[in-house]
Amino acid sequence: MARSHVFPLRLVRLACTFVVATLGLSLAAERASAAPKPPNIVFILADDLGYADISCFGQQKYQTPNIDRLAAEGMRFTQHYAGCAVCAPSRCVLMTGLHPGHSFVRNNREAKPEGQFPVPADTVTLPKLLQELGYVTGGYGKWGLGGPESTGRPLRQGFTHFYGINCQRVAHSHYPDHLWNDDQRVDLDGAVDGHAKFPVGADPTSAASFAPFIGKHYAPDMITAAALQFVRDNKDQPFFLYFPSIIPHVSLQVPDDSLAAYADKYPEEPYVGKQGYVPVFKPHATYAAMVTRLDRHVGQLLDLLKELKLDDNTIVVFSSDNGPVYDRVGGADSEFFHSAGSFRGFKGSLYEGGVREPTIVRWPGHTPAGATSERVSGFEDWLPTLLEVAGGKSLVPARCDGISLVPTLNGQTQAERPFLYREFSAYDGFQSVRVGDWKGIRTDLNPRQKKREPNRHIELYNLRTDVGETKDVSAEHPELVAKIERIMTEQHTPSADFPFPAIDAPSAAEKK
Repeated sequence: MARSHVFPLRLVRLACTFVVATLGLSLAAERASAAPKPPNIVFILADDLGYADISCFGQQKYQTPNIDRLAAEGMRFTQHYAGCAVCAPSRCVLMTGLHPGHSFVRNNREAKPEGQFPVPADTVTLPKLLQELGYVTGGYGKWGLGGPESTGRPLRQGFTHFYGINCQRVAHSHYPDHLWNDDQRVDLDGAVDGHAKFPVGADPTSAASFAPFIGKHYAPDMITAAALQFVRDNKDQPFFLYFPSIIPHVSLQVPDDSLAAYADKYPEEPYVGKQGYVPVFKPHATYAAMVTRLDRHVGQLLDLLKELKLDDNTIVVFSSDNGPVYDRVGGADSEFFHSAGSFRGFKGSLYEGGVREPTIVRWPGHTPAGATSERVSGFEDWLPTLLEVAGGKSLVPARCDGISLVPTLNGQTQAERPFLYREFSAYDGFQSVRVGDWKGIRTDLNPRQKKREPNRHIELYNLRTDVGETKDVSAEHPELVAKIERIMTEQHTPSADFPFPAIDAPSAAEKK
């Protein structure tokens, strides 16, 4: 009898061991399923949008209700700086967390047959790092950091999916002849050349003369539709949606359903293309309609996040890659719309109007609704910020010029940024440093363009009292000017691909 009880007891012990193990696995699975999903990230980047081109930052000639809603539910950053003064280098700063004195791409440079100067294959980028954290990454819009066959193409720089325009020149028309779907070229009919000329002998006072410059497939709408589908397809996993729109960069083109709201609202003079890009019959109305078309796209994204119940676990960032266009290029009238607000300068300049951008962050449960931050920040800050948001703070590269904005986004006090550095070797040639309320700037540094020695004088402005940079007070603050000059010297690393002779080497006069 005693022996007959031994075997059942072993069975009981085995059964208990199995139950305990099974229960442990079950609890582990339950904990894993209960673990909070990392927040989705949506980064919306306008193209050549000025600081005051949206109504929540001062625009009065038209309204942007969806972007305004984003601001009402989140935080406005009133002292946020684009990576540079033109498209490609600004986007390079955003993707790499390196300011323009350290980054790879420092100017727009086309690379034939299609695309721009490419970033290297081994570049550490935000989407690559987010992929390491399990994010599916999608780029939808204009890329500009390497052609379809280059080391810089989006799928080689960390994007799981890409849909849109690779080359900035192709983006000069909103009715292009092709888009890219991952690595596949998608040809489109009814295209318009972004640099088409006004027909000789055509009547510039007739709307019919401008009809050929409106095509069949409006690329911003197609790109938005694809971006919305990306969100639907990936609603059950953490995703990073990078949405660099091509609006409102010239050419000035928009479908009639958006134009109708502004058709008779402003004084107009037909633009016949004398300053580049396609002619447009009503340039003021078209520009306003383009920005409100972008606002519609933002609204569609916000509505979808709400519909899919992703709203509360998604951080949304809105900004622009540089300031508004200058000198009526392409018919765009930045002065009429007061696009740069009270700031000096436009695109291509490191004065405030060229680089200070309207920036908004909405992060429910973290960022106080309706808040405003005056923290000085820049595009290099998004890589460490978004990695921390995603739970990957440890992945921030040691070589990163950015400072995480998470404390500010959480409504906490954050130490003042030591400085913010910018340089741009093209156009007139600039260097600038922001230290607190002070800004030092060098202009006219491009001797190849000016055919004379560069101007090394550092202008100094107190942006707290002189936001328009009208009064140079450098003579009154020599110690501060000397500090800014040291920062300019320390933060510039020469680039063989984008030389900046005025600051790479001493001038001829200094060599003597």
